[in-house]
Amino acid sequence: MQIREASPGDEKAIFDLIYALAVYEKAPEQVTNSPEQLRKDLFEERICHAFVAEEEQHIIGFSLYYFSYSTWKGKCLYLEDFFVLPEKRKNGIGEKLFHKTVEKARELGVKRMDWQVLEWNQPAINFYKKHQAILDGEWINGRLFF
Repeated sequence: MQIREASPGDEKAIFDLIYALAVYEKAPEQVTNSPEQLRKDLFEERICHAFVAEEEQHIIGFSLYYFSYSTWKGKCLYLEDFFVLPEKRKNGIGEKLFHKTVEKARELGVKRMDWQVLEWNQPAINFYKKHQAILDGEWINGRLFF
């Protein structure tokens, strides 16, 4: 198993994992992205970046991030999604993916790394707490769809 930066040709496997994550989060009907758009965003426009976990030439997990900005802190990294196939969990793959993303954040000198976790996703909450993450219940998410 290896963790590597995503490269062109990985977009279909990453998209399949994105859809699997949406199913896990009970919202597959909300996925409107496509492998083609993901390819454009990851490899042409570079508005987001990804790491993949690969085992025997099959992508079994990913982390996708982009940069944000805090007026109080400066450049930040936002971890949009982080997912490992359920049957591949408990083998340290998520740990390695998460650490690779944290390592990248530190390498790039960002001031903060942010993400969201659903309040019912206790396995994810436990994972983040194990890594001394601050899970802030004070902020309410705002969102507009276009």
